[in-house]
Amino acid sequence: TKNDSLRLPMASTTKIMTALVALEQENLEALIEVPKAACGVEGSSLYLKEGEVFTLKDLLYGVMLRSANDAAEAIAYHIAGSIEGFCALMNEKAKELGLKSTSFKNPHGLDHEEHYTTAAELALITAEALKNENFRQIVSTYKKTITNLDGEARLIVNHNKLLSLYDGAIGVKTGFTKRSGRSLVGAAEKDGLTLISVTINAPNDWSDHEKLFDYGFNRIEKKALASPAEFSFSVPVIGSDKLRVKVENDEAFSVILPKGVTLTKQIKLERYLTAPIKAGDAVGQVIFLDGEKIIGKISLIAKEDANTVKHKGLFSIFND
Repeated sequence: TKNDSLRLPMASTTKIMTALVALEQENLEALIEVPKAACGVEGSSLYLKEGEVFTLKDLLYGVMLRSANDAAEAIAYHIAGSIEGFCALMNEKAKELGLKSTSFKNPHGLDHEEHYTTAAELALITAEALKNENFRQIVSTYKKTITNLDGEARLIVNHNKLLSLYDGAIGVKTGFTKRSGRSLVGAAEKDGLTLISVTINAPNDWSDHEKLFDYGFNRIEKKALASPAEFSFSVPVIGSDKLRVKVENDEAFSVILPKGVTLTKQIKLERYLTAPIKAGDAVGQVIFLDGEKIIGKISLIAKEDANTVKHKGLFSIFND
């Protein structure tokens, strides 16, 4: 990383947060009528007309592929009633993500003194957005025809050249203003590992991102350490109507590590369990270690009930 905590204007990479908030606040098929206030916004545009109606999904394609500022404002007015209201949602989401050096004053990234982020925090926003499958699908699309409710079609093409330049690229967003310079957020996926790259005010961004991806994929890997039920045990139970209960891990577990690192595992599970036990109880752990350092843990779960046996006393036996 280089200057990854420096506050800088982010231009249209802003729209990553715009799309994330929109996807969390509204249904993709929601109909959005373009307000007059969103028409004629400067910069990249779908040239929307007042009164046109689109689905949120189609407007998001316009935002993320064409970088349409008018579409970004139309979404903002629909969801929050104002630009200020929508920015409040964006900033609330930034706070939720634990970001300390990010501030939004509009949904498109046109220059504003109090509109800024850092490369590191922009990467965190992108990582959160990429968890959403609809977001992934939109930003990885090269070409899309969107249609308003009257059937008028617009063909839009993704500005992100990484989709054709780099094998495995899946997005994410370009940006440029004279003040901010060229900004680019990229993402690429190989062998189950997704890498995010961010440059702000970098004139050779396409080349920079290809080199960053090569660097990352050559040095780190995603390693599967456990599949569901990979760790399975039959454990004796004391004081129960069952002699043993089945214990397994429910969850899969994988980690991202430098290539060549070998982990060890430690199983923490008592030789005997004591009733009562309910199916779903966590009764042990598998711990994965790199030397003495704990890399991760998964729970070992009881798969069945083991009820307590009520033993009879001498008095009740003699009176049977």
